[in-house]
Amino acid sequence: MKVVLYQPEIPQNTGNIGRLCVATKTTLYLIRPLGFHIDSKEIERSGLDYWKDLDLKLVDRLDEVIVESPHSQVWYLSTKGERLYTDVAYQASDILVFGSEGHGLPAEILSKNRESILKIPMWGPTRSLNLATSVGVVLYEAYRQMGFGD
Repeated sequence: MKVVLYQPEIPQNTGNIGRLCVATKTTLYLIRPLGFHIDSKEIERSGLDYWKDLDLKLVDRLDEVIVESPHSQVWYLSTKGERLYTDVAYQASDILVFGSEGHGLPAEILSKNRESILKIPMWGPTRSLNLATSVGVVLYEAYRQMGFGD
């Protein structure tokens, strides 16, 4: 399982997601440009002392992640999706792609991958969930389906 953050903007979210990825032994990819310095104090505080244990990869393009794993299913998480994140069967080789906090995923990526867009349902008056919350919800559903690493 791989988590990809497309041009994340808020260091605290990335730090929290990094900690989540350490807890679940999940590789975290960050696609540049980032909205912060990777060695910022906010990242360090959010990730606590676990940051050193994170399998972190910095890349310039989403294609770099996909080329590494050509047989993986790529899932794009967006409020613009039609299918719920709980309506698919996850595999250990899947790639979960999340957009930036302020802009989400680019329209170009979404338009080319309509059948692979998933959403988290919301029924309150919000535009979206916090990025770290969204990653946690989807990643744990994927691992639940796979038996939590057993």
